[in-house]
Amino acid sequence: MLKEMDLYTQIAFVLVVVGGILWGLFGLFNLNLLLVILGGLSRLIEIIVGIGAGWLCYKVYLEKFKKM
Repeated sequence: MLKEMDLYTQIAFVLVVVGGILWGLFGLFNLNLLLVILGGLSRLIEIIVGIGAGWLCYKVYLEKFKKM
């Protein structure tokens, strides 16, 4: 699946998977692992993960309307 994607989409996919794992840890254990590991840089990483999610939404949107 990843081999079919371009580089930006692969990076976005990995960021969203990592972000999902981090949100799962936060929801289950109230553990903000980014804050523990990176301190003040955690906000920047969260913004980058959000950009990755936006990119994936854009790619899904393009795929859906390309078939019409």
